[in-house]
Amino acid sequence: MNKEQILKALQEEVEGFNKIIATDKGDWIVKGFIDIYKNIYTISIDTKVVSKVIELLLIPAFETFAIKNNLTLELPAQQNFYPDLTFICNATGAKFAVDIKSTFIDSENKIKSMTLGAFTGYFRNRQSTKNISYSYNSYSAHLVLGVVYKQNKEKLNEKVIYNLDEIDKIESVIKDFQFFVQPKYKIASASPGSGNTKNIGATTNLDSLINGKGIFSDLGEDIYNDFWMYYLTVDMAKALEIVRPYMNLKTYLEYKQRGIDVLTKHKDEINALNEIENNPEESDINE
Repeated sequence: MNKEQILKALQEEVEGFNKIIATDKGDWIVKGFIDIYKNIYTISIDTKVVSKVIELLLIPAFETFAIKNNLTLELPAQQNFYPDLTFICNATGAKFAVDIKSTFIDSENKIKSMTLGAFTGYFRNRQSTKNISYSYNSYSAHLVLGVVYKQNKEKLNEKVIYNLDEIDKIESVIKDFQFFVQPKYKIASASPGSGNTKNIGATTNLDSLINGKGIFSDLGEDIYNDFWMYYLTVDMAKALEIVRPYMNLKTYLEYKQRGIDVLTKHKDEINALNEIENNPEESDINE
């Protein structure tokens, strides 16, 4: 299986995920947490809590997907390791990274926010195995499985404890799920996820997110990689005591163009110096 094939297979697979986590009306099937005394505590609308529970609900489905497609599914050895899912092709050994990301709709055709992982650490040192299941460059593809949902506008009373007989009275905190799978670079933006963080931000346009039409989708993965591997936040540049080389795609282009112009201007000298470096003995004779 190659990266195009697993992308297509996952995109087809997620079409049935609503049946796993939602009712026929679109409400989330999770109502809260239950203790050994059969007391139910309503679940928080906190996005981190929601995201983790969604992930837990879907893990068995990912295992089924792996078996069906002759893949091995590996989960991260430690919390906060990248990626959430590693699929390994049993036939070729190719590895595919899949990160599960979720967010809610903030307004019409716009999500609140979504981050796509760090642009430092293993993203820059692509042979590193720190905080990552396998080195970044050992993966044939880096995909995002996204979940977008609506929040229930009616605030639940988290002070109330329910019993099993009252479960139908508990409103779901989220509803109306949309699933998508896209290569990470196709949904990335040219800004950090939020503020001065060292995380890549995703496009906030819902249509662009679901259909993989972010700012780098036409530019390609090479430009996405180059942009984010050398991007510096304000604090990063301050720590290095340098001016930020670029802040967005426009200034990135200007920065790259300046470098190209300088190199082109001195092309002959560079080639001559390269010859001297590669043939030091010949240079000594000429002197």
